[in-house]
Amino acid sequence: MEQDKLGLLQQMMEKLGASSMDRRGFLRATGKVAAVSFGLTLASALQSPPKIGAEAFFKSYPFTLGIASGDPLPDGVVLWTRLAPDPLNGGGMPSHDVPVRWEVALDKEFRRIVKHGVEFARTALAHSVHVEVEGLEPNQVYYYRFHAGNVESPVGRTKTLPPYGSAVAGMTFAFASCQNWQDGYYTAYKHMSKENLDLVFHLGDYIYEGGVGTDKVRYHNSPEIVTLEDYRNRYALYKSDADLRAAHEAFPWVVTTDDHEVENNYAGPIPEKDQPVEPFVQRRAAAYQAYYEHMPLRRSSLPYGTEMQLYRRVTYGNLAEFSVLDTRQYRDDQANGDGSKEPNEASMDPNRTLMGAAQERWLLEGLGASAARWNVIPQQVFFAKRDFKQGDAELVSMDAWDGYSANRDRIVNFIKERGVRNVVVLTGDVHANYANEIKADYHDPASPVIGVEFVGTSISSGGDGADTAANTATILAENPHIRFHNTQRGYVRCTLTPDRFQADYLVLPYVSRPDAPIETRVSFEVEDGRPGLKKIYDSALVVTG
Repeated sequence: MEQDKLGLLQQMMEKLGASSMDRRGFLRATGKVAAVSFGLTLASALQSPPKIGAEAFFKSYPFTLGIASGDPLPDGVVLWTRLAPDPLNGGGMPSHDVPVRWEVALDKEFRRIVKHGVEFARTALAHSVHVEVEGLEPNQVYYYRFHAGNVESPVGRTKTLPPYGSAVAGMTFAFASCQNWQDGYYTAYKHMSKENLDLVFHLGDYIYEGGVGTDKVRYHNSPEIVTLEDYRNRYALYKSDADLRAAHEAFPWVVTTDDHEVENNYAGPIPEKDQPVEPFVQRRAAAYQAYYEHMPLRRSSLPYGTEMQLYRRVTYGNLAEFSVLDTRQYRDDQANGDGSKEPNEASMDPNRTLMGAAQERWLLEGLGASAARWNVIPQQVFFAKRDFKQGDAELVSMDAWDGYSANRDRIVNFIKERGVRNVVVLTGDVHANYANEIKADYHDPASPVIGVEFVGTSISSGGDGADTAANTATILAENPHIRFHNTQRGYVRCTLTPDRFQADYLVLPYVSRPDAPIETRVSFEVEDGRPGLKKIYDSALVVTG
């Protein structure tokens, strides 16, 4: 195996070493080389026969991080857990693989068990378990649980998708993002867990990588995280939240990353700051592995070094096709040093990409071939134009699609020219609620609307927030296609039928203390075949008493 590693490294160096490269090319090349050994080591460990220990009888409860399901199909779903009796100190498991029994039933009491088996909690993956259950019935609610030694996990609820292409009368899902532990409590998940949802989409920033803050609501458990063990302990801290665990237990999740799962505003192999290449590449590889270890992802998403397959499709009968994006892993470096800048030659350069050429082709091919009523794009960063500056000059984010405007234009032009039906973009990242109309040309007031974007606020990041932020008036005045802006915390619930797509913005008055109430702040509707936003409810306009 060591000879295989050396041979692969030598081949890669020969391929990469032919010509001079710019900084970005050098970073990508050296990043791949630096990660090969890491990826091969992990792959080797997982392909080898498990080292089975004796049936475990745990001194402490091993299911401290809860259970979860995700990436459902019409005939199956992924079930997840991780054994961690000492979760904040590396997990506290022995250095051997442990068999874990799993069961799937039609009832909570498990009188009608339909599937069961044994999967190994692998040492190489922090004793996490990823069960890809097959042979289930479509559009069916199931219950699941795990057994490790003499201990039983909580019971989770999950649901399979309808058959491909089948007629579907409706569905309801929620999407969320940005849950900085230090900024507040996850009360939004407590409310979400009581909903009647078919799916949950998480659009990134599941953890934050920073160190211990000051004057925070609650505190991180270490300085800024860098190593694999650091990332594992940080996920364990976040999953110690009972409200987050409850939301995972209640519904299948479809997850994707943004930046804080690794480092703020990183771009592909390029770190946020001017750092040495190899340490960041190793950090990214560790971060991706820890993400996989803690999410209900399929084997197809198992990281190989610094690469992890996250863009994928979820098809809900003939009603909706979800194209889940990864806008962080393949992007070029932010233009002009990142931050908010005027549009510039670099930000408009058609050769720069936010999503990479392969993912862009995949997205456009899928949109062009889709037969679904609603074409939904769950992704990370602000898609519509967003001008922060009052007056004729413009100030836009170099980290969002505004910083890669040619890439956005190619997608928008394709949707317009091909007549792609009912495009809805779902976005996280910015710790604020927005409702946007996507225009073919933002400089032409008469330009047609080709789709809509619902931007969901954070679960906790940014603290309590406000109903009207200091810059709300400027944003709405400078961006007539933005129809709503609010910085309270919460999530967005979406209800789809063949005729309409409704988005309800659910908000909390505070996250700085637990158990806040929740309310619907505003609701928007999109009608089939009529791209554009129609406000159907606004709590600010409700007259009481």
